[in-house]
Amino acid sequence: MLHDPTAATAVSTGWVTAGELLLLRPLQMIVIPLVLVAVVHGIASIGDPKQLGRLGLIVAAFYLGCMLCAATLGTVLVETIRPGSGLSSEESARLLAIGDSAYRSDGVRMERMTAGENMGVGGALGSIVQQLLPKSPLGEAAAGNTVGVIVFSIFLGLGLAAGGERTLRAREVVAGLFAALLEVIQWILWLMPVGLFCFLVGIVGRIGLGSFAGPVGWYMGTVILGLFIHGFIVLPCLAGVFARTNPWKFMWSVRKALITGFATSSSNATLPVTVRECTGPGGCSPRATNFVIPLGATLNLDGTALYEAVAALFLFQLCGVDLTTADLVIAVLTATLAAIGAAGIPSAGLVTLVIVVAAVNTSLAGRGLPAIPLTAIGVIVGVDRILDMCRTMINVWGDCVGAKIVTRLELDAQVV
Repeated sequence: MLHDPTAATAVSTGWVTAGELLLLRPLQMIVIPLVLVAVVHGIASIGDPKQLGRLGLIVAAFYLGCMLCAATLGTVLVETIRPGSGLSSEESARLLAIGDSAYRSDGVRMERMTAGENMGVGGALGSIVQQLLPKSPLGEAAAGNTVGVIVFSIFLGLGLAAGGERTLRAREVVAGLFAALLEVIQWILWLMPVGLFCFLVGIVGRIGLGSFAGPVGWYMGTVILGLFIHGFIVLPCLAGVFARTNPWKFMWSVRKALITGFATSSSNATLPVTVRECTGPGGCSPRATNFVIPLGATLNLDGTALYEAVAALFLFQLCGVDLTTADLVIAVLTATLAAIGAAGIPSAGLVTLVIVVAAVNTSLAGRGLPAIPLTAIGVIVGVDRILDMCRTMINVWGDCVGAKIVTRLELDAQVV
């Protein structure tokens, strides 16, 4: 009996659609309301602006340090394993031709990647600054941009905290809304097993075993190895040292958030589950969680930073380009910046990857060397979804560890 790939794709799409209706869309529905209410509630509960500033610096240092560590780890691994090296010129040309076809097969994605290349590092930094200073919080909310909503929520929370007795009723309303949203999240979690099953069946159906062969297979193995080291060694060590907790018990307690992140490939969609699991079985402070998790879902993307460093350097190896130490440093810094600017949605890291490739290309041009074509990214498009699932799970796990650490520091501050 002949295998019909078109029919298989249609069946796979049906499973993914069912997963979206049962899990992803309900979670996306409450993300913006939850971000607004959770951040306002958390900031208003902190009360003291000095304590908020202290926690803000700790969170910023943790996020930046973790992403730089992840990108550096990815760079070391890809330069050690070198999954894109050792190919004949004919094999490299064949892979690049396949990549060119895959790149041009999706017009929408190609347009987004081209826009990312034109944006460059300066444009990415400017975009982040613009998101931090939104013109219209309602417009940002309607567009699904959580950064602008978070900034507005921080100011509103500070206003409620500074209002004292005059804003007591408003703070009580916000606390009630937050409790109500947690109940809604609990209802959604009842459907999670069915939604996760549909998602995973659909994704597995789209990925053929042939994708794991050759250089692309070695590239996937490098990314997954890096994510494993960062997620199961680096982050647990940070949790054990700074949060003074058993990282394995904590990981098990927030497993629903990690599984949801893996299935949906979206930090933003997972945010409601992460908040619920951290404040519930995770034992994190609601004040710390409500401040750290919404920020982390948008700005703390360890797995994405590692992935972008590995992916970019793999493509240069595939094209036979030898990079200097300065080029590697540029790749690490740009991968970190691109990860910060990546949206918490599926395959966002694939789009911002062009910023890393363009930055290294600029360095090569300064030495009179030819740049690699942007279409080379098409080589890794076919296997991106499975890597996106893995890196999103690490992104979510990094947010949970951050919430646990800030909870511990907050308790220490209260004791003092």
